[in-house]
Amino acid sequence: MSAGPKTWQAVQAEVLRRIRSGAWKPGEPIPHEADLAEELGCARTTVNRALREVAESGLIERRRRAGSRVAARPVRKATLEIPVIRDEVEAVGQTYRFDLLSSEEALPPKAIAAKMAVAEDQRLLHITGLHMAGDRPYAHEDRWIDLRAVPAAAFVDFTRISPNEWLVLSIPFEGGDIALSAASAGALASALHCPKDAALFVVERVTWRGAERLTTVRLTFAPGYSLHTLL
Repeated sequence: MSAGPKTWQAVQAEVLRRIRSGAWKPGEPIPHEADLAEELGCARTTVNRALREVAESGLIERRRRAGSRVAARPVRKATLEIPVIRDEVEAVGQTYRFDLLSSEEALPPKAIAAKMAVAEDQRLLHITGLHMAGDRPYAHEDRWIDLRAVPAAAFVDFTRISPNEWLVLSIPFEGGDIALSAASAGALASALHCPKDAALFVVERVTWRGAERLTTVRLTFAPGYSLHTLL
């Protein structure tokens, strides 16, 4: 047995190396998980996790019973991370502040209950606030948290740390769904210092861990915001 990689990240790096070097060519099948595990000196579950991550990037195709093969026409996917808004603001030399507008346990609207996979009579923690860059609004945050999945949120002082920052730094998650859109400022015009008909960038996101929905948030950014990501 090889003394090779042990972690799924190391196995992933080796799989990517073989694809990019041409050792595994487009359209060709790759070794079975059990064979790779023996060759690389790790558990089969480690190989499985690594291949799932590579498949998410579009470089390999996985089919039940048919095994995995290098994608004949790889689809490159952008990588979206959940940013800490404080870091974005401070990166451009501005002073950051979070102004908490409201925080209460409340019954969610139907759309939120559906996103969070809860009954409409299940109370969630509802938080709204403004992320500030200097004396100007940067983004409005409208967030719902399921306290059954994230009980510690009930005891956090969100006047001292934003929900965005606390969740990113403190609560692990396994996946999420992100929707990007534009919407008129409407009722948020005053808070974001812009006309009601201004077109603003909106991020709607749900994050989960296993079967648990942790939180859903709608972030509406003030005029001038631009999104940066990696390919």
